[in-house]
Amino acid sequence: MADLPSVSRRTLFGGALAAGALAAIPVSADAAETTGAESSPRRPGQRSMIGVPFERHQTVRIGLIGLGNRGMSMIGGWSAVPGAVVTAVCDIRAERAKAAADKLAADGRPRPAEYGGSADAFKKMLSRTDIDLVYIATPWEFHYSQSKAALLSGKHVGVELPIATELDQLWDLVNTSEQTRKHLFLAENCSYGRNELAILKMAHEGVFGEVTNGHGGYLHDLRELLFSDTYYTDAWRRKWHTRSTASFYPMHGLAPIAACMDVNRGDRFATLRATATEPKGLADYRKRHMPPGHPSWKETYINGDLVSCLIETEQGRIIRAEHDVSSPRPYSRINSLAGSRGIVEDYPARIYVEPDHSGHAWKDFGPYRERHDHWLWKKLKDDPNLGGHGGMDYVLQWRIVQQMRAGLVPDIDVYDSAAWCSPVPLSVVSLARGGRPVAVPDFTRGGWSKPRAGLDSQPSDMPK
Repeated sequence: MADLPSVSRRTLFGGALAAGALAAIPVSADAAETTGAESSPRRPGQRSMIGVPFERHQTVRIGLIGLGNRGMSMIGGWSAVPGAVVTAVCDIRAERAKAAADKLAADGRPRPAEYGGSADAFKKMLSRTDIDLVYIATPWEFHYSQSKAALLSGKHVGVELPIATELDQLWDLVNTSEQTRKHLFLAENCSYGRNELAILKMAHEGVFGEVTNGHGGYLHDLRELLFSDTYYTDAWRRKWHTRSTASFYPMHGLAPIAACMDVNRGDRFATLRATATEPKGLADYRKRHMPPGHPSWKETYINGDLVSCLIETEQGRIIRAEHDVSSPRPYSRINSLAGSRGIVEDYPARIYVEPDHSGHAWKDFGPYRERHDHWLWKKLKDDPNLGGHGGMDYVLQWRIVQQMRAGLVPDIDVYDSAAWCSPVPLSVVSLARGGRPVAVPDFTRGGWSKPRAGLDSQPSDMPK
């Protein structure tokens, strides 16, 4: 794969090598073993970003890094949000930056500056003074270094999943955000899904009683795309299955469930244990569909088809987070929440809560979504720009711009982002230790215990 940053041995060898290395680490007598990265003391002058609002922006000027499938699909939404303008675009392939600029110009938008042609082209873009928000949609291995560089350049940063793949990187992004006083957040579009936000409101309104457990994940048959010669440039996403045993991408389902449980707002992730099936799906697909001589025949897949993480919170709740992109199956993010008075499940959406229901039969979720619809969806559901993944992409973009223009506290902060992404490296450690529970770092450094607003926000308008 061309132009990749160096990858540490821990990330590169999430399988047998990692298991051998970690076997030498003394096993803690506590129920949850340590990883050596549970804490990171604040440096002098470094302060929490909890509750810190964005500075007000009359216009939010946006720079995009990464113009592959995801970046190009989001550019129209960023330019359509009232009060937002894309001022610069960047991709290592200069022709993609030109295509993005051409698209915006054809749509009647101001033509952005173009950067590309080299691995460090994004650094030149970050030197501009007319960018307030950097949106990063590059392959996973670039997210950490590009996010840190963007923070250090004085910009707020929105990052596609995950923000980083190692614990020390997650801590470094938390520290850098606190040092620079700039926000970094995971661009978790599923947190703004209509069902997810309605379930969040229902949980906070006590519809499910005392919430005890939830399930979420990313179950998506990507085999055809993973083996495509054009969809993932240089097959970057498939190659992750050859070099790590991590749960790569559970955040789509995990983040909405964490919000329902007020994680970092009265509760927190405490321990994680992981299990994984054997890696069979990709090799089987290759055997049946890929011609001899295809580059994939040189690869050995080590990532389990289904990686499951069982997360226990400080308040005793349980979350099951799953990742599977290698098996034949219909799409699902699971999206299930249960408590002392009932349960909701998505895919298909259905509900059973007392005293409304009895007889052990599922009921239609539709009327409950209408009754508990989040204000963002009430405001935007008729917006002509609503599109992309059922509309949640634009809701995410609109809300980010609105928060920056109005000077609001972000719904999703760097601590949420680090916690939601921590199962990526922690799953590697737990699997290497035979599925034993490992401690989840408290990225808030104690701030998790105080209730505060999050995705269940109060209604507000876009500044005129």
